[in-house]
Amino acid sequence: MHKILSNTKGDRWIWLIVILLSVISLLAVYSAIGSLAYKRGVGTESILIKHLAMIVGGIALMYLSHKIDYRYYRGISKLLMIITIPLLLYTLIFGHHINEASRWIPIPGTGLSFQTSDLAKLALITYLARTLSIKQENIKDVKQSFIPIMGAVCVVFALIAWANLSTALMLFGVSILLLIMGRISVKQIAVVCMGGAVVLSGILFLGPRRHMYITRIETYMHPEKADPDKAQQSNHAKIAIATGGLFGKGVGNSDEINSLPEAYSDEIYAIIVEEYGLVGGIVLIGIYLFLLFRCIKIATRAPKAFGTLLAAGLSFSLTIQAFANMAVAVGLGPVTGIPLPFVSMGGTSILFTSLAFGIILSVSRDIDEPKKVIVGEISMA
Repeated sequence: MHKILSNTKGDRWIWLIVILLSVISLLAVYSAIGSLAYKRGVGTESILIKHLAMIVGGIALMYLSHKIDYRYYRGISKLLMIITIPLLLYTLIFGHHINEASRWIPIPGTGLSFQTSDLAKLALITYLARTLSIKQENIKDVKQSFIPIMGAVCVVFALIAWANLSTALMLFGVSILLLIMGRISVKQIAVVCMGGAVVLSGILFLGPRRHMYITRIETYMHPEKADPDKAQQSNHAKIAIATGGLFGKGVGNSDEINSLPEAYSDEIYAIIVEEYGLVGGIVLIGIYLFLLFRCIKIATRAPKAFGTLLAAGLSFSLTIQAFANMAVAVGLGPVTGIPLPFVSMGGTSILFTSLAFGIILSVSRDIDEPKKVIVGEISMA
């Protein structure tokens, strides 16, 4: 154990944030899985143990990935994109269908389902960071720079949005931020946005979940006219938050866990506020804001453009996802299926979140340690 701790590098604050989020996750999930355990006919302890195993596996993956020099991720970014696009297509056609959405494919022999959009987020951000960094000298060139970038963003956006619009919009927003940081011209960014708008219009009017999107938007805009069954999730989330008070009802004393759908996942922030009160909710917001601050500091200090764009893109993805989840819980947006990073019970999503943390730590490790010559770095570009 001492040897592992001595070999742990990178930003110490991010390691502390991961530990804090892990503890919060275990406490919140244990409180929220009562109804899920009843439906499955198992004890809450067995579900909690599985969740704990995923967290431990995630931290182990984070440790391993942070030991790899982040410049090696540039070398595999093309491969990740080549793997990701066929996987997204396969998921749409052959994946598990839940609520008219096909987002998951089973992992043989594990009993787990793999959400391919998690891989797509990592692949697209890594690919954009690589492409933008190595094409800075001709970044305004339409054929060599703009078309490959626009094509990657719009194709991945379309494939994810068909079944998971909220995640697709979040990833599209992160991509636009990276394009701005990568000095893409305003006109070209506008073209990308127009392409995204066309894809979005097609999904909203022709997609298999168009009726659900309309219902969710109408429920959010006019809650007084909404069908109680359709508004159940948002209504009980508001009740949980409103009754939490300043310091909450205490650990395990939630009254809404049996009424709130997805209390252990999409709406876990409402349970946290109910049990830990306004103070607990603000503390959790502060943790994610501090995470963003540390990541931005890493990005601004990174010696290479790739490290800057990679750390920024991954940190934007994590924090935007966190605030989107919390905004939905408090009624600032329509219901989505976005989990709270490293807090919600989410199986393989925890592993990909951990991998993102590990890559950010790898960038920070490069800042803290003496610079080393990387054999084959030029060839990997």
